[in-house]
This record gives sequence, structure tokens and C-alpha cells, in this order.
Amino acid sequence: MDVQEIKQRFGIIGNSLLLNRAIDIASQVAPTDISVLVTGESGSGKEAFSHIIHQLSARKHGPFIAVNCGAIPEGTIDSELFGHEKGAYTGAVGERKGYFETVNGGTIFLDEIGEMPLGTQARLLRVLESGQFIRVGSSKVEKTNVRVIAATNVDVYDAVKAGKFREDLYYRLNTVPLRIPPLRDRKEDVYLLFRKFASDFTAKYRTPPIQLDEGAQQVLMNYSWPGNVRQLRNLAEQLAVLERDRTITAETLMNYIPAEAGRSNLPMRVENQSREDFSERDILYKVLFDMKRDMVELKKLVADIIEHGGAGGNYTGNPQLVSQLYHHDMELPGHTETQFTIQQPVVNTSKVNEPIITSHTEEVEESLSLVDKESDLIRKALKKHKGKRKLAAHELGISERTLYRKIKELNL
Repeated sequence: MDVQEIKQRFGIIGNSLLLNRAIDIASQVAPTDISVLVTGESGSGKEAFSHIIHQLSARKHGPFIAVNCGAIPEGTIDSELFGHEKGAYTGAVGERKGYFETVNGGTIFLDEIGEMPLGTQARLLRVLESGQFIRVGSSKVEKTNVRVIAATNVDVYDAVKAGKFREDLYYRLNTVPLRIPPLRDRKEDVYLLFRKFASDFTAKYRTPPIQLDEGAQQVLMNYSWPGNVRQLRNLAEQLAVLERDRTITAETLMNYIPAEAGRSNLPMRVENQSREDFSERDILYKVLFDMKRDMVELKKLVADIIEHGGAGGNYTGNPQLVSQLYHHDMELPGHTETQFTIQQPVVNTSKVNEPIITSHTEEVEESLSLVDKESDLIRKALKKHKGKRKLAAHELGISERTLYRKIKELNL
């Protein structure tokens, strides 16, 4: 039986290569009698593959039972699987056959095998290796002929390394691994599955058919579907029952999908970043902002010079500015530095002695090292607060611990 025939027989919808590969593996292993470990996320359809393996095997006329190991309390799981004798424990008023005894000649599907207690794992290993088991409270060895298909949504090998799962049982079950792809890896199948579910539910509840517009289809395709096929099925059922407008828009669909659907599905690493990770960036920003402020002040200074007389003009409107110009050169941050120098007054027959401004431009290579800027800023903060590191750290917007580290790194 080929893959398409299996899909039609078991009602499997999809054309994904990963899905087809999983079906092909299941059909090949089914005629044998070896154990199979089915892995996949919750809601991806692992139980459906256990039915495929059973129905295509020589045990198809024998019994089949699915057992959720995670749903059975630890104190009773041995009794459920292997049975018990009368009086074996409080409440055991009579003997009881376990699943391995009642399913003799058939297939047992152990879902969520990773949740099975270690003691029960040892009993299961004995059944797999010799077909023998002992009821709880008995000393008599029983025989059974059961094929085991196990499934889990966790990484069993990680559980083995953590000591939560027996390594020998892992290798005994994992004779043929079968991985079911999550729905997010089968994007081409999402709309097909939705149409099938929507058709089934509108027929079941006798409601008008529903359809998605183009925007809603895009939302459906781009969502990551953490609940896989089960979540998509539930969505189709809700829309079939609750929506009066049978043409579903993207806005309507977003009301039924968790808020995370509106976010990008691109890989993103989100971690708690320490204060120190941000401190270096904050220092850089502060340096750049200080440079910008200096630039603005310099522009105002030059504009004031021009407004009160220009080159060789009268600066009586701002005596303090004239005094500053006599004693300091003004440096313009950037790739060039323009220096304005006030020369001593010269004798002029037409005018009184006035200071003359001459300018010259020099190409100066400015250091762009962040380390230099950072070091300079820390020195200024320490000088401003007279060496008090706590106040300097507060001024810089960083922690004292970070400031201490920076002082040590920069040899300040």
C-alpha cells in the first residue's frame, strides 16, 4: 500500500514531504513486530500513526488499546498495566487483569512514555525483552504477546541523561524512531486541514459553510501553531459555531488566535541582560550627546560673533565673549578643527584700534576610539564629584560596580 492509499484509508490530509516520509516509515515497520518510538509535539497526531502501524500489521484483528502514562497516578500505574491480586494493596478487593494481559495478541500504545515512573520502566523492559510480567502482589510469572508502540513529546535522550528515564529501555523502544513533523513545518498543509475541519463541523452543527478571505489565509499560514493540528481543529470548530459572518477576515481570525500570532515568527533570542551589558552603550550615547551639545553651543558662539560685528568688528555687546576669545582657541568636534584667534590691536588711521579676527582651518584626525571617549567621560565625572565614585557613577548612569570595573580596565 503506497502513501496516498494510506492517507485515504486513515483520513490523513497533507502533502508535506516530512509527513509523507513519516507515513512511509510507518508502513514499512508495520508488518514487522518490533517496537516503535513515535516522537512529536503535543497535538501533532502521534496516536494516528499508532493506528496505522496496528492496522497494517499482522495483529490488525487483535485488540488495540491506548494508554496515557501521564494520566495514571504513580501509585496505581503498575496495577493498571500489569494487574494485581486480591489484597495486594488497600482497596484491592479482588484480582484484576492489567492491560498487558487483556491485550494479549494485539498492540498497546503507551502515550507520554516519558512520564512513566522508573520502577514501572523496569517492569516494562522485562515485558519487551521476554514477554513476562508479574501482577502486583503475586509471585507467579505471567506471559503475554503484545506489541508496544510508545510515544512522547519530550526529548527522551535528555531525560536519560538527567536520570529520569532508563537508558536500556530507551534503546529497546527506539528500535525504529518515527518523528511526526509539527504543523509549523507543514505550512502547505495548514489551509487544507482547516477546510476539512471547517467542512466537518459545519455539517455536524448544521451551520452555513465558512470560508477565509485572502488576508485570513495569510494569518493562518504565518502562525506558528504551538498546539499543532489539535489547535487548528479547535479553531475551525469555534469559527463554525460562533461566527455569524461566514466570510472570515484577518481581523476576525485574530480574535481567535493568541496575541503572539501578531508577532514576527523570525527566530529571536530573548534573554535577561545585565545592567553591565547596557552600561557601555549608555556611556557611548552620553558621549555622543555631549558632543552634539558642544556643537550647538559652538554654533551659537560663532553666530554671536557675526551678529556683533563680524570679522574685525566691535564686540562691546559681549565683553565676556571677547575675553574668552583672547585667551582660548575654540575647537570644533569633527574631522576638522577650525581655530578662531584674536590678534592684538593694530594701528589704523581710519578707525580706532580694534581686535581683528583671522581664521584658518587645519585638517586634524580626531580619535574615534570608544575607549578614549569612555575614559575621558569617566575622568570628567570623577573630577566633577571630587573622586566620589558613587556620585560619579550616578552621573554616568551606571552602577558603582561597573564604574569600579571600568576604572580598573582603563587604568584610571
